[in-house]
Amino acid sequence: MSNDVNNDLNDGRNGGRDRDRDNGRDSDTAVVERELELKLVLSPERSIPVPARLSYRSDDPYAVHVTFHIGTDHPVSWTFARELLVEGVFRPCGHGDVRAWPTKVGGRGVVLMALSSPDGDALLEAPAAQVSAWLERTLRAVPPGTEAARLGLDDGLAELLAPAPVDDLWLSDPWPSDESEDGE
Repeated sequence: MSNDVNNDLNDGRNGGRDRDRDNGRDSDTAVVERELELKLVLSPERSIPVPARLSYRSDDPYAVHVTFHIGTDHPVSWTFARELLVEGVFRPCGHGDVRAWPTKVGGRGVVLMALSSPDGDALLEAPAAQVSAWLERTLRAVPPGTEAARLGLDDGLAELLAPAPVDDLWLSDPWPSDESEDGE
């Protein structure tokens, strides 16, 4: 299950424009997804396969989403910073609930992800080459440093802070001064 399964919507074949998933969002939203098989590490000698989907949306440019299909009706989803996973491919990073680091297992490169929640802890092993290729596509969809522009925060703040015509009433003096002009 470690192939793209036509879910990698931003692989360059469509000129950078991606189809919308009929969810009412902007049709210019890039979606980059990849199905792959992770391993849930139970002990140094034992792990079990876990089908997963990596997902990235340009309308949520700082986040990556990982959905684990664990054989129940409700998959388990985690959302964390794209930057954390990008860095975790090269060096140990993160603290608290999500940590990632590269290592070798059986001579092949993997990225380990340690996830902690009140429900428990999990150590997952992902193939480094597949995660790196998927991350590269997310970085082409929204290059680092351009995320804020995708959110339109500056435009939204400018709109919120722009004076409205009603504000002019509060800025002007609606009542003349008690002092008369001729000093009377």
